[in-house]
Amino acid sequence: MTHSDPKTAHDAAVLLRAGQLCAFPTETVYGLGADATNADAVLAIYETKGRPRFNPLIIHCADLAMAETLAEFSPLARQVATLWPGPLTLVLPARPDNGLAGIAMAGLDSVAIRIPDHPVALAVLAAVGRPLAAPSANPSGRLSPTTAAQVRIGFAGRVPVLDGGPCRAGVESTIVRIEGDKLVQLRAGAMSRNAIEQALGVKVAVAPKGTALAAPGMLASHYAPRALLRLNSTPRAGEAYLAFGDGPEFAGPVRNLSPRGDLHEAARNLFAMLHELDAAGADMIAVAPIPDEGLGEAINDRLLRAAAPRD
Repeated sequence: MTHSDPKTAHDAAVLLRAGQLCAFPTETVYGLGADATNADAVLAIYETKGRPRFNPLIIHCADLAMAETLAEFSPLARQVATLWPGPLTLVLPARPDNGLAGIAMAGLDSVAIRIPDHPVALAVLAAVGRPLAAPSANPSGRLSPTTAAQVRIGFAGRVPVLDGGPCRAGVESTIVRIEGDKLVQLRAGAMSRNAIEQALGVKVAVAPKGTALAAPGMLASHYAPRALLRLNSTPRAGEAYLAFGDGPEFAGPVRNLSPRGDLHEAARNLFAMLHELDAAGADMIAVAPIPDEGLGEAINDRLLRAAAPRD
């Protein structure tokens, strides 16, 4: 069944308050939204995406007051929350009886929360008046969408989507957990660790590999195109090539994340260009080396998960 798309935040809110799904833009990627207090609506996210039930969802809030009804905020958590709105998700102890559907937290006693920095997302949240679960609006494990058109293609028009233009960050939010007086990054994302450290004057540790699934985006195989990826490589005949900076001349399908070597530009282009190369039909995409610093950490995280062995 093909749905008509909402034209305004109010239109989207009507769908969401009625327990339906609706995709909408954030500054990171498009999210597949559902009323986080409605278990049937949240279940529809998992069913529509084909997402494993043990993989928790990020809960999007309109403001700090809404977030405080869902989670316990320590003094350190409040300090980190000064970076909201923004591409940063906090994993905090869930408040008892916070009204969220248990399936949204995947049975955990913690909840992943953020306030998005996008006028359309904030308008939708304000109009709904409830927290929204909103993982990336794509079939589970596939490339995240950074345009409304990619959402429509991914779900074959079965999900209504509010078009807010291309997403400016292009990769998902950074996820940080508060552990006592420490900050631990569970997933690299659009807000780099050094940016968080410089803004707060607090060191951010990195969760060791194999950490128990405590937040979205921690599955080993994730964010994958249909084609296989070969990382830190130059292209071979018959392949497609995802370049960065000055790369070799290549006659096959090519996209350059940033000819000038700008990691912000590369992050913004990552999923869109992988979508385009995937559509070109090659079975293998060679990917140029990306510096593992600043936003390069998030880009390489996504590429490693996209290249991981698939079930």
